Amino acid sequence: MSVTVFQNATVFDGVAYRGQVGDVVVDRGRIIGIGADTTPVGARVVDVAGGLLLPGFTDAHVHPVQGGLERLGCDLSGLEADRGAYLEHIRDYADAHRDLDWIQGGGWAMAAFPGGLPTARELDEVVPDRPVALANRDHHGLWVNSVALLAAGVSARTPDPADGHVERDADGQPSGVLHEGAMQLLADVLPPADDAELYAALLEGQRYLHSLGVTSWQDAIVGSYSGMRDAGPTYARAAAAGDLTGRVVGALWWDRERGTEQVAELLAKREAYTHGRFAATAVKIMQDGIAENGTAALVEPYLDRCGHATGNSGLSFVEPGRLRQYVGELDGLGFQVHFHGLGDRSVREALDALEGTDPAHRHHIAHLQLVHPDDLARFRDVGVAANIQALWACNDDQMTELTIPFLGAERGGRQYPFGDLYAAGARLVAGSDWPVSTPDPLAAIHTAVHRTSYGEPAPAGTEPFLPDQALGIETAFAAYTSGSAWVNHRDDAGTISPGAVADLVVLDRDPFQDPQEIGAARVRSTWIDGECVYEA
Repeated sequence: MSVTVFQNATVFDGVAYRGQVGDVVVDRGRIIGIGADTTPVGARVVDVAGGLLLPGFTDAHVHPVQGGLERLGCDLSGLEADRGAYLEHIRDYADAHRDLDWIQGGGWAMAAFPGGLPTARELDEVVPDRPVALANRDHHGLWVNSVALLAAGVSARTPDPADGHVERDADGQPSGVLHEGAMQLLADVLPPADDAELYAALLEGQRYLHSLGVTSWQDAIVGSYSGMRDAGPTYARAAAAGDLTGRVVGALWWDRERGTEQVAELLAKREAYTHGRFAATAVKIMQDGIAENGTAALVEPYLDRCGHATGNSGLSFVEPGRLRQYVGELDGLGFQVHFHGLGDRSVREALDALEGTDPAHRHHIAHLQLVHPDDLARFRDVGVAANIQALWACNDDQMTELTIPFLGAERGGRQYPFGDLYAAGARLVAGSDWPVSTPDPLAAIHTAVHRTSYGEPAPAGTEPFLPDQALGIETAFAAYTSGSAWVNHRDDAGTISPGAVADLVVLDRDPFQDPQEIGAARVRSTWIDGECVYEA
């Protein structure tokens, strides 16, 4: 019999907390009843034991193949942000993998190093004989050793690309970090993952997401980027083989070095890749970089450490006039446009480009570290979803040392304005940007509600980060369930209601009963189409 009954649960239905509603009954992958008091004969019974039953989480901005590769490589993401711990782990990994020609991986935090900048010299001390290339947590910078720089021919004579820069010492020599487009300087020598490695990475990324209650997601870059091959064929293969258990929208990568001539290729990829549980129906445009390395596009220039305006206002990777043209063409072809917009100027440029597009395509802008106050209501007016990465909205060393000093008090005091966006009528959806940060939705929801990181003490003397921008607990859970399901065009998912797809998560406790402990909740089981895909 295909019937499953969830008993003794409190329920969040994707929109509102319902408390104890009685049994939730699932048959053939759909929810058929809520509040039933008679268990069908032969039904499988799941005792939630007072925990919370809620719709499966949808991660609206994630990179699970990259995340899977890092978990299978030199993974620094689970370590404390500490220089010594990183170097010890890198040495141990290299010693244990003598067969590897290159040491690859990532997950280091900028806050572990003075000025956010590790050096090639430090890597040389632990791996002197082989090239090393390690992406930082935000994947906007690459830490390399001297052997890697030599292999790529990067020297004092190498010019900075238009969309990035090479970090240099006082003599002009490359010092070991490549920012943004400068990471491409290694493209010709960095060995990309082969088909088998990409497939293993996807399955590992999927397994990990399911363990955290994530049942569907939007892969925010499906294409060749930063030395990584296009994972679209990997998704298509997994979908055809039945190995893709999550439902996935792929955001095809927009090459900012090209123009509308690539649209035909995107259409061909949409047709070739879309199969079963994978739909390559979105296009990702990265409009700027990040604040910590001065590449997020700002309305007003960055400051120096003395509080004086510099000549740098960041980078707009696509010229705004052309951006409007490109977005209009993509919208006319039925693509959803998924923007990376982190600085207030790039967010404005994205909103300008989306003016007059079809809201039915559910375009969205991710990250939103800074949104100019004049642009808050435009999300509602233009019909654009605000895709938030809530885990970043907290006080930490990176915020206090590498961000606020260069933004100044006024801009620093309006970062990650989730509360203002919601109050202005924006539709909120949520994602993790893993492997930039943990893909644990409960950790992100905790920060969205409290503006602190659960289990991590804030820097001495600090308070929750801009607490006026906190979201209510129902609003935060809704963004990660019904909101993100909506942005993935899954109108029959993201809720617990009759007829909805039975993508469900069972938690070991009810965070609504003790919101201070949202981050302590753990996933007991994850269900897709009424079948268990993860059990603790």
